Amino acid sequence: MKVFIRPKIEEWPLLLQRPENDLSDLFATVQSILFEIKTKGDEAIIKYSKQFDGYGSPVMQVSQSEIDKACMLVSNELKDAILKAKQNIETFHKSQRIKTTVIETQPGVRCWQESVAIEKVGLYIPGGTAPLFSTVLMLAIPAKIAGCKQIILCTPPNNKGEINPAILYAANLIGVDKIYKIGGVQAIGAMTYGTDTVPAVSKIFGPGNKYVTAAKQWVSLKDVAIDMPAGPSEVLVMADESADAAYVAADLLSQAEHGADSQVIFITTSEHLVTEVNNEIDLQLNQLPRKDAAMGALGNSRAILLNSLDEMIELSNSYAPEHLILALNDAEKVAQKITNAGSVFIGHYTPESAGDYASGTNHTLPTHGYAKAYSGVNLDSFIRKITFQHITPEGLKDIGPVIEKMAEAELLEAHKNAVTLRLAKLNQ
Repeated sequence: MKVFIRPKIEEWPLLLQRPENDLSDLFATVQSILFEIKTKGDEAIIKYSKQFDGYGSPVMQVSQSEIDKACMLVSNELKDAILKAKQNIETFHKSQRIKTTVIETQPGVRCWQESVAIEKVGLYIPGGTAPLFSTVLMLAIPAKIAGCKQIILCTPPNNKGEINPAILYAANLIGVDKIYKIGGVQAIGAMTYGTDTVPAVSKIFGPGNKYVTAAKQWVSLKDVAIDMPAGPSEVLVMADESADAAYVAADLLSQAEHGADSQVIFITTSEHLVTEVNNEIDLQLNQLPRKDAAMGALGNSRAILLNSLDEMIELSNSYAPEHLILALNDAEKVAQKITNAGSVFIGHYTPESAGDYASGTNHTLPTHGYAKAYSGVNLDSFIRKITFQHITPEGLKDIGPVIEKMAEAELLEAHKNAVTLRLAKLNQ
């Protein structure tokens, strides 16, 4: 990591620049593929699956027998771990349910809001070198709790049409309705437009490579909702003298190994910790199977020595990291001052990987500074809020003149008349 010693505040924006995430150059390619899927359906999906994944069979839905065989291949130890993570994720997301409360805003005027699940949702789960079965848990569990009527899942197969067994085990465990051997842009197109094989959904969730991300952004313009803008993974670690350099290095590398376009930021008030963490990174890096990916990310990364805790808080809130680790002596107090972050990990024994897998919080989080405006995936992501109101005759007599006056001032006479007619009849 490049090291910066006590930079001036006006230099921060340059230091905190993220790797380039402009997908506009991909839109022409993505749009062409999506249009072909929209017009040709399964034929186009088979064509692009063969081209990109080496799997060109018309059999795209995973059968129950395939799922059963896959479940037998998952070790009991991994099954136990997945079950424990499932329990924690369910517990946390069930706590997000909000009880409906009817409010009488004035006598005779009752208003309330109800949570209604999105009926059909689509989950995209990356495969390949990092098959993210944990993302199945993070997306399918809240969808089930919300009450979505249909949950479908797309994930890329290998050239034999096989899917990672842990992905199938997790999906089957939670109760995903249909699983398809479809990856990339073609999966996003299938779930957006629907085909003879794949049903169209109302909202698409899940991470993916830059082509998947570009496809999600494109279809979200007018065809389907998506979870959030997405980009490469990132973490910011804020540390003081009490931090363990080995822990900090491990946390930084846990995000760096996602890929060369990821970014990790280390900020501290301890000069010797900068040296110790960089030394630890060198030691641990050589032990990683994904060393090359991590090294690429480290090229985008920074270690920044600052003057005070207040400066660290200000810099972090300005960066708005996807993941924020507080490796501090008084971490809980500092956490209260964090205003921009996707998810916060408090104290020396709360690694970011806990949130990725099993603590219970969701790991699908806003990146690239979107934490200033977006939340991570939660129960509400799978829900629509519908408001209701019921006005009695007495209530309308009281509130009606208010509505008439406001509508008249906006020159919307039909709005006014909808009230005036009712009041005239009530006053007969």
